[in-house]
Amino acid sequence: MSDKKTLVIAGASGFIGRWFIHTYRHHYHIIALSRKKVRHNPHPEVEWRQVELYSISSTERALAGAHYALYLVHSMNPSTRLNQGTFDDTDLLLADNFSRAAEAQNLEQIIFMGGIVPPDGEPLSRHLRSRYEVEQTLGARRTPLTSLRAGIIIGPGGSSFEIVRKLVKNLPIMACPKWCDSESQPISIHDTLPLLHQVIGAPQYYGQSLEIGGPDVISYTDLLRLTARLLQKRRLIFSVPIYTVGFSKLWVARFTGSSTTLVSPLVESLRHHMRLHPARWAQLPLQRPALSIQEAVSDALSGPEPAAGPSFHSPAPQRNTVRSFQRLPNPAQLGARRVALLYQRWLPHLFRYLIHARQEGPYVHIYASGLPRPILVLRSIPDRSDGERWLFYICDGLLVRRKDYGWLEFRRVLQGRHFVAAIHEFVPSLPWYIYRYTQALFHLWVMHRFRRYLAQLQAA
Repeated sequence: MSDKKTLVIAGASGFIGRWFIHTYRHHYHIIALSRKKVRHNPHPEVEWRQVELYSISSTERALAGAHYALYLVHSMNPSTRLNQGTFDDTDLLLADNFSRAAEAQNLEQIIFMGGIVPPDGEPLSRHLRSRYEVEQTLGARRTPLTSLRAGIIIGPGGSSFEIVRKLVKNLPIMACPKWCDSESQPISIHDTLPLLHQVIGAPQYYGQSLEIGGPDVISYTDLLRLTARLLQKRRLIFSVPIYTVGFSKLWVARFTGSSTTLVSPLVESLRHHMRLHPARWAQLPLQRPALSIQEAVSDALSGPEPAAGPSFHSPAPQRNTVRSFQRLPNPAQLGARRVALLYQRWLPHLFRYLIHARQEGPYVHIYASGLPRPILVLRSIPDRSDGERWLFYICDGLLVRRKDYGWLEFRRVLQGRHFVAAIHEFVPSLPWYIYRYTQALFHLWVMHRFRRYLAQLQAA
């Protein structure tokens, strides 16, 4: 019988996940998670499981039998036709699902790759704040968390450094704005992987957040110059005393061919100095000296890609499904059931005589004036709810097309400071473009008003 420990990797098809599998697939029994179904797996020793991380039950099944979990999920692409939610609220809810599932399956440890947090008191970019919130959420329950925080991870196939390479390749002249003067302490993927390996299953690192980086500190402007020199490209690269984050997003996306979804959070974070803090520096021994920045960049430019990963079946065509996430304040530290009841009572009050609700056992029927049938029927699910999460199935109503799937929930997050109100897998009965510009926008307006209502409870 094998004595290998079982490691689940969420986000296994990304840059770090592919390299980790390539390097350590014989050290662990690896269960790699993907939303897509695997067509061909070149490494039979690696088990691929299909998962829907938006679903706690699906995530629990995916983690069954595991000892540890490596969490590499970040800004997932929408799996529905309409996604009314920001990347940070999406990542927050997915992390909470994963933390709940890990606790339910009695995992021994979660390992998370996060971002370096600037000194206390410095306002975080939205991207770094999201990474920190994910870290807090993954570590909020009984499963011990070990977080490795890094700046730029440099290696073949890495999306962050690929932006640098494409800028150098495509632009003979670069007037770098002020944010390019920020300093970073990049680390090679070949140094990141053994550090990850060292903390997996090591109790002395449970509950710790450790920063990792290479031996060299470099500005982003100098990183561009170094890349140009190693590519043997003659480039005029100079700094200008302006700070144009908004414009920078546009030209970085334009000249690298990257999506603004990827570029925006990265550019926003570049205003921070990403040097390691001595108190949080991970003093983890490597078997060899860490690669210098020149060695790391040279390897990223010329090194081979890791062995090919699996191929996947093409995803099914998008249905007219909707996800919608809205972060709500919770200054009164209310429980999930209390907020769900408040919403049921507040909604008819907001619209006075236009909308009314009727409770029949676990069912909530919402009616519009003049219509004999309810426009929406919700069924409360107490056995899958608790003080942190209250769940309703969307099971009927004139506005609902698919009545056997789809759910609404109110989820306490970040030690109860906030709620996320989330609709999953909702299929509207209205024609899509009518729905998109009527009911969908109306829902956002209603949740905006409910946000204001909750914020006022503290003062009441």
